[in-house]
Amino acid sequence: MYIEQLKNRKYSLGSYIPIPLGFILLMIFNYIMSDGVDTNEVIQQTISMIGVNLTFVVLVAPLAFGLLLVLFWVKFIQGQTILSLTTSRSKIDWKRVFFSFFLWGSITTLMILALYYTQPANFVWNFKPEKFFIFLVLALFLIPMQTSFEEYLFRAHMMQGIGLATNSRLIPLIVTSVLFGLMHIANPEVGKIGYIIMVYYIGTGFFLGIITLMDEGLELALGFHAANNLVGALLVTADWTAFQTNSILKDISEPSAGFDILMPVFVIFPILLFVFSKVYSWTNWKEKLTGKLIDSNTQSNDTSL
Repeated sequence: MYIEQLKNRKYSLGSYIPIPLGFILLMIFNYIMSDGVDTNEVIQQTISMIGVNLTFVVLVAPLAFGLLLVLFWVKFIQGQTILSLTTSRSKIDWKRVFFSFFLWGSITTLMILALYYTQPANFVWNFKPEKFFIFLVLALFLIPMQTSFEEYLFRAHMMQGIGLATNSRLIPLIVTSVLFGLMHIANPEVGKIGYIIMVYYIGTGFFLGIITLMDEGLELALGFHAANNLVGALLVTADWTAFQTNSILKDISEPSAGFDILMPVFVIFPILLFVFSKVYSWTNWKEKLTGKLIDSNTQSNDTSL
């Protein structure tokens, strides 16, 4: 079992505090410093000075570096294996990662194309081959690291630590999902659309937490998150988003808090949960999401297909 597998090992709950606490304090500092500041204007000023691609690197590289920090801390300070941080299976199931990536990447692509063909006035062609392919290389390298950092921090390191401390599955699910959403509170999208968008961010956190607990591993969450950020950044950008990129399309519409903000959380994510549950034969939802931790020796570790 994903959290339970650590119960039979020697661990210090104190070792789970420094990185999450440091990150939370950094989030609070960032929010305080951005209060009253037009973050979108700051991004635009940065773009005017160093260009879109370098601005992207400046914004994403620290989070990509964060992945290395989390993995180093877990392996060399805590003495935990990267395998046990990632999954309860005997090895990382890359088929799960790629299935989730291509499933959500395909859905995201279809939704963007549907918007483009049904609302063409909201988009302009933004494709500049040289700049795009430079961005493509940067994105393929940095975005999976950035999204993996967030997954390894919230759905792995924090979820396991809180689970061990509380002997619960529900408490780490709630705490990590809310914190994941709050991490985005200083994004320019929030200032442009309003706090209603936090429903999407926190809802996404719950979705990723649920698939991690139900699947007893991080693989599906890693694939989904990478596809969400990478495909979106490559296909479409806007002047009011955190990721402003040399994408193929540019959204020039005025952002609003419409059904498109709530649809993923209340329509698409439940459908995806159903699909994953059928593909990977998930059962015992109540116990896996809300039950107490049990001895991992009583459970089978390997559920890969």
